[in-house]
Amino acid sequence: MDLLGHYNYYVVVVLMMIGFYAVIARGNMAKKIMGLNLFQTSVFILFISAGKILGGATPILRDGVEVYSNPLPHVLILTAIVVGVATTAVGLALAVRINEAYGSIEDDLLIEAEDVVDTEGTHQDRSPDPDHAAETGTDGSRS
Repeated sequence: MDLLGHYNYYVVVVLMMIGFYAVIARGNMAKKIMGLNLFQTSVFILFISAGKILGGATPILRDGVEVYSNPLPHVLILTAIVVGVATTAVGLALAVRINEAYGSIEDDLLIEAEDVVDTEGTHQDRSPDPDHAAETGTDGSRS
């Protein structure tokens, strides 16, 4: 087995681990979104690499071609790219809104801001508990 012949799979593993590290080790939302994109890109490369057959041609009926590559992984990845761009846009939009509301997209600063709100007593429960609402006479919704 030729180890260098599978270099695309090594690239997949490296990109996947870098993306995974960025997601779990970074506290910045923008960096986490970039890490998710790296992870997603590695999955794209994996599927495209698995779908390619050495010596295979495009799946167009021609004379003299006997081996064709399967087009399904490529089509799936095109759809996944579109979905990935859309989810990245939603994630970045949420990061912008969080930055506008709290002044930061760093996880540590957001947790500190949430603790300050809790200690000041101005924090309102965002998930209404029916039992608590019945006891206090409130519905737990934000005003």
